[in-house]
Amino acid sequence: MSAEQPTRLKGDRKKQALAELCLLLEKHPDKSRQSLLQQVEMKYDLTPAECEFLRRNFQNP
Repeated sequence: MSAEQPTRLKGDRKKQALAELCLLLEKHPDKSRQSLLQQVEMKYDLTPAECEFLRRNFQNP
């Protein structure tokens, strides 16, 4: 196990992505939710199921 990349639990990426999405939605209300969702999905390398969860719950205001 590397000190640079500690082991993460499965839900950690989704939690971090959700926290960042909320922050981005507050900072950039002018940007589309779809583009912000795509941004965090790619950054946190979410699984298709995790992406679907975020889209289903956060696509629409």
